[in-house]
Amino acid sequence: MPGDPTPRLQVEYVHAASPAPLLAGHDILAVLGFGDAPQLDDPRYLRVPLMPHGVAPFEVWHGNAPVVHGRDGDIRWSSDGQLLFGVIEVDEARFEAAGESAITAAAEHAYARMTGFVRGSDTPHLLRIWNYLDAITLGEGDAERYREFCVGRARGLGDFDALDLPAATAIGRCDDARVVQVYWLAARAPGTPVENPRQVSAYRYPRQYGRQQPSFARAMLPPPGSAMPLLLSGTASVVGHATAHVGELLAQLDETFNNFDALIDAARARRSDLPANFGAGSRLKVYVRDHGDMAAVAEALDRRLGDRVPRLLLHAAICRRELAVEIDGVHG
Repeated sequence: MPGDPTPRLQVEYVHAASPAPLLAGHDILAVLGFGDAPQLDDPRYLRVPLMPHGVAPFEVWHGNAPVVHGRDGDIRWSSDGQLLFGVIEVDEARFEAAGESAITAAAEHAYARMTGFVRGSDTPHLLRIWNYLDAITLGEGDAERYREFCVGRARGLGDFDALDLPAATAIGRCDDARVVQVYWLAARAPGTPVENPRQVSAYRYPRQYGRQQPSFARAMLPPPGSAMPLLLSGTASVVGHATAHVGELLAQLDETFNNFDALIDAARARRSDLPANFGAGSRLKVYVRDHGDMAAVAEALDRRLGDRVPRLLLHAAICRRELAVEIDGVHG
């Protein structure tokens, strides 16, 4: 595809009554709506049914113009030749008679389809994945749905090198709809995974967290020479591999930002032009487990960040029951 050979990604949060005008730009890779945002039949658009605190903006991804888009079976996609946005939504009911957990089978299907599609494209390098699934912590022990999802995810990825895994988020939907949403960003050139020195890498977690370790990196530096931000995985109050400050909402929020400080420092060791602190070039999505805590988290973020950092607060279940808050985003 002709166009600018420099990979470019700009993420902005835009308030609008409808996503349709936002999709009119020739450089639009994706538009994400949240909560009660309208549905729209465009491969570049996805509604994520996580309810926001207040009126939610749309999340808009700008790449290089021109962007083309289309469908490949159950995958919707868009690409500017350097970057690829893709999404697949899998109804777990399709796999209820599969002889094993429906969430495991749905995750395996989603990841096998995504992996095959990306590998066969001009943008074969996964940089970032988002996973949204209902009732994420339902079940006990290895039968917990998140742990079963991790098994299906790893099966769908096939043979992979843990040191090359993309950044990722896995968050619980709260709408009782057993539909696994997976969307991703892939690139023509590979990025560089970044780990947090304060945390055990997720793919090295001990057996107590399930039969299959979570398959993701803590962050992803974009391909060299690109005009793109650091891609931050879902980050929470985990030190080593253990949850810190159980039952202490604001202490968990503080620990999450301690982890971001360490993660950004690790990224800056490889890319010194990254800002040391969150600012106008950052965008954060904040996931809050208990709806009653959303106002307190919003106030704490106002004190910490003021109006410097655009952010979006969403009511969502975190993948550990003892975690009250998780944050992901981009930073540049």
